[in-house]
Amino acid sequence: QIQEDLNKQLLDNLLSFLSRSHSEFQEKTTEWTCRMKFREIPTAALVLGVNVTDHDLTFRGLSDVLQDNITPYIALLEAKDCPGIKNLMQKLMGQLMHCDIDVDSLEDEDCVPVSHNRIRCSMSSLTSWYEGVTKKTDSETPSKKRNSSSRHWQSPPVVVIFKDMESFTTKVLQDFIVISSQHIHELPLVLIFGIATSPMIIHRLLPHSVSSLLCIELFQSLSCKEHLSTIIDKLLLTSRFPFKLGGKVLQVLINIFLYHDFSVQNFIKGFQLCIVEHFYSQPLSVLCCQLVDVKKRVYSLSHDQCENIRRLPSFRRYVEKQESGKQIELLTNDSFLKEETEKLLKDLHVYHENYVSILRCLHVFTSSLPKYPLGKQIRELHCACLENRVWETEEYESSLQLARMLNKTDLVTMLQQCVEILMSSSGKEFDKTVEKLKEFLTQFQNLEAEASQERDVSVSSQKELQKKTDLYHLQKTLLELKESRRSKKLTKFEMLRFEVVDYIDSLVRKYLVPADNRTLHEIVYFNAATVLRGHLNAAPRTALHTALNNPHWYLKNQALKCDGGGISNKAPDICIVYKLHLECGRLINLVDWLEAFSTVVMAAEEPNADAASSDQVDDIIHARFIRAVSELELLGFIKPSKQKTDHVARLTWGGC
Repeated sequence: QIQEDLNKQLLDNLLSFLSRSHSEFQEKTTEWTCRMKFREIPTAALVLGVNVTDHDLTFRGLSDVLQDNITPYIALLEAKDCPGIKNLMQKLMGQLMHCDIDVDSLEDEDCVPVSHNRIRCSMSSLTSWYEGVTKKTDSETPSKKRNSSSRHWQSPPVVVIFKDMESFTTKVLQDFIVISSQHIHELPLVLIFGIATSPMIIHRLLPHSVSSLLCIELFQSLSCKEHLSTIIDKLLLTSRFPFKLGGKVLQVLINIFLYHDFSVQNFIKGFQLCIVEHFYSQPLSVLCCQLVDVKKRVYSLSHDQCENIRRLPSFRRYVEKQESGKQIELLTNDSFLKEETEKLLKDLHVYHENYVSILRCLHVFTSSLPKYPLGKQIRELHCACLENRVWETEEYESSLQLARMLNKTDLVTMLQQCVEILMSSSGKEFDKTVEKLKEFLTQFQNLEAEASQERDVSVSSQKELQKKTDLYHLQKTLLELKESRRSKKLTKFEMLRFEVVDYIDSLVRKYLVPADNRTLHEIVYFNAATVLRGHLNAAPRTALHTALNNPHWYLKNQALKCDGGGISNKAPDICIVYKLHLECGRLINLVDWLEAFSTVVMAAEEPNADAASSDQVDDIIHARFIRAVSELELLGFIKPSKQKTDHVARLTWGGC
């Protein structure tokens, strides 16, 4: 929903562009006639950024909006489905003709479903089909025509979306554009190029003779960083949702976003994974709920759940700070524990409300500083406050020093923004804070009047100085002025500025205490960064080593478990071959390897008169060995050696 809201402006601009293109064709205006003469195709270059995994959501939203407002004839093409112009035309006509077959037309006896396999895929066929469906729409009954026209235009354009333009081959694009330009006077075609890199890619892929056939208009989406900042602001920096991410966990998700894919969708999937992991692994996650539900859930706790509360490290620290009598009650009396738990959870909710408000106020100050010591984005400031006491960091001290040099205009603007933030906050503790900030604003206004009076006094003193023509008195007055400048005290503005910065500093020290210092934070905060990193950061070699060296780990079969580094003959063949290859050097003799494999496989088998002959058994073992070695080669552990034909070379070394 947030991403749809962020893309609304972009989609509205695209709708306006398509409406203009269509209306020109519809009315046969002079502009369309000129464009038809030059065979120009209306084209939207949609720059979406390198976060390719998020593009599908944007294109789905665009397709839905177009179908609801402009046209039912939309085709979304991907490069993997269009290696040649023939494949592109088949895909295009298949999608467009499928749009024509709706429920009403299927019920009509005169309508026959058209399969693109039975029709010649060409632009002429597409033009004939379009003329047919538009004439059919014009000949409908007035009631049907009124219903259809409420959603679509009378002669709706045909929109072709190239989702990943950079991946299309140059020849396919050139051929399609040249062919389409020859039919633009009959078919209201509109192209949309999805671009991940730069609009210049159009001119790199297409020569001038082809790009001149396009009437291109550029559209730029919001950057993925702005999307992420909005997501964090709406999902994490709010008291609406009780579940919270710890500092290290949030940093893991942000690092994956910044250094891997810039994908907001993958960030959301990581966030969902944190929710699932927290509610699965934390037995007290039942208490991670809205404030109105806290009392009901606390008093429904069982004795075992009360014991889980007593085991929490933050609760132990809380108990140690209490008097001996209260300690005994907390550790032995479940009813008293529930009352105290309810109070602590409500305090935790109040802490979150106050934390978010003061964090936004601090961000107002830090984001306007010239060097951004604490970062420009609020997510960077949030991570810094979660991980440690932000006021003890060097970056915070640098920010305070820079804030003490701000001019009056900036300070007044920041204070006004802080007043708005605190007044809109649901926290009840900020009434006095708002009054104090308003008092600062009043003092700044009073300083302006005093400053104008001081300017008048200084002008009059300079005039008196000019009247003193006596050299002795003039020299004496200048020395007094020089001495007063040396021992110059802070002005009223500077003193007030210091007072404002110190007051903001006191709010930070009071309300931006790290969540780890709050009692029962484990219930609502997910801090298992190592677990999350193990899920999201792929380590294929480690996973392969674990699967091949300890097959019971994945197969959940304890019979395959071996102690002391032994090799079980019940393990899969590839696991036996892998363990044997770990004992070898750079070159492995295949004959010796086969003998060792045969020894392990036959270790637990007893001679049986009814069994197959030994030659047949050897053939079966030999075949199993060859297959296992081939699988190891496919996984990249070994390769054939050119030095010796009956040897293979080992490719991996060291532990995982």
